[in-house]
Amino acid sequence: MESYNYLKSLHLIFVITWFAGLFYIVRLFVYQIEAASKPSPEKEILQKQYKIMTYRLWFIITWPSAVLATGFAAALLYLMPEWLSQPWMHVKLGFVLLLVFYHLKCHQIYNQLQRDEVRHTSNFMRLWNEGATIILFAVVFLVILKNAVNWIYGVVGIMAFSILIMLGFRFYKRIRHKNNS
Repeated sequence: MESYNYLKSLHLIFVITWFAGLFYIVRLFVYQIEAASKPSPEKEILQKQYKIMTYRLWFIITWPSAVLATGFAAALLYLMPEWLSQPWMHVKLGFVLLLVFYHLKCHQIYNQLQRDEVRHTSNFMRLWNEGATIILFAVVFLVILKNAVNWIYGVVGIMAFSILIMLGFRFYKRIRHKNNS
């Protein structure tokens, strides 16, 4: 089935660009938040530039990629409806819903920062940025393994990976604090 391979390729391409957008937008949020505490005129110059950059990334790359990845996924499920009866697909769709929630929360944060409302710290954003990484790991392992027992090992691995990320973040925070003192 040749159309399946084209749809799968397009789905994968747009999943990759969607995640790239999510990874980078949160990094830009960190920079926007840190720019808010700079003195004038540096603050205004940086904020203006970051607003332009986040707007372009969000609406030219990230949102279209999310819509196209989802559309191609729906087409794949239409061609392969038997996947919907497989447990690994149920779990994958759960992670996809989590990814959609993450994306919508990023949109909320984007809107706040566009209005110069800083409600989160840059440290929170650095941790928030790891959310997409954890979802990506979960989905990739799940799609590749497609096995409940192996998936359990994958979840344990994801939890261990998450703990390592948190420990790495704390270590990085200490180094930054030490270098700024």
